[in-house]
Amino acid sequence: MEQILPPVYCPSCDSKLEFVNELLYCFNKMCAAQWSKKLEHFASTIKIKGLGPATIKRLELQDYPELYELTVGEITNRLGSEKLAEKLINEIDKSKSIDLQTLLPAFSIPLFGRSASRKICEKVTSLKEITERSCLDAGIGPKATANLMAWLETEFYPNRYDTNLPFHFKSKKVKHKEVVGVVCISGKLKSFPSKAHAEKVLEAHGYTVKSSLTKDCTHLINESGIQSAKTRTAQERGVLIINNMKTLIGENYGIT
Repeated sequence: MEQILPPVYCPSCDSKLEFVNELLYCFNKMCAAQWSKKLEHFASTIKIKGLGPATIKRLELQDYPELYELTVGEITNRLGSEKLAEKLINEIDKSKSIDLQTLLPAFSIPLFGRSASRKICEKVTSLKEITERSCLDAGIGPKATANLMAWLETEFYPNRYDTNLPFHFKSKKVKHKEVVGVVCISGKLKSFPSKAHAEKVLEAHGYTVKSSLTKDCTHLINESGIQSAKTRTAQERGVLIINNMKTLIGENYGIT
């Protein structure tokens, strides 16, 4: 039987591949294939219509700022249609006014999605205020926090995205409700289809939701009944344990 050997170089950029946990990775930050996927995700997240993988390839984009430097003439030359160029420029221009909460998940930061972005943007008014402390206060987990801080330190500021991109990097002003309690959810829920849905309902009722059982937690929701380490810690601290979240917020919670 013929031996099959793993590739040594990236088929896109020809950089040497490296094994990590028995998987091959290309660590070239300028790899065209990686940038194509990043820009595709970026456009999808901030809703730039008409900027799919085929268009990105034809426009030869390799960084976010390049997208906002395009002119109607350049797009027309590469796509062969002035009408398409004008539509795309209009979509790109519309995206410039988006807020920080919508923008952050677009940068392909590992483990940092819409939920984490919403939480941090309820605590800060601009990207400059994002710190490990503000992430902790927002209830963002340690891995997502580490990834966000690493992105700021190794990509955002070194690439001068704060000046090379047209965004204001500010969050919308949020009218904060009075906090009635701090909640941590342990295990699977029976009363709600997902934790994300449950978090939305709890926050609408004035509760702050934490991913871990911090010292300021007032309630632990444990609908599974499993005596986990988190549950035992809650019992030791005198935290109120809830076995049905609807008893905490009422049956008519009115959030969908």
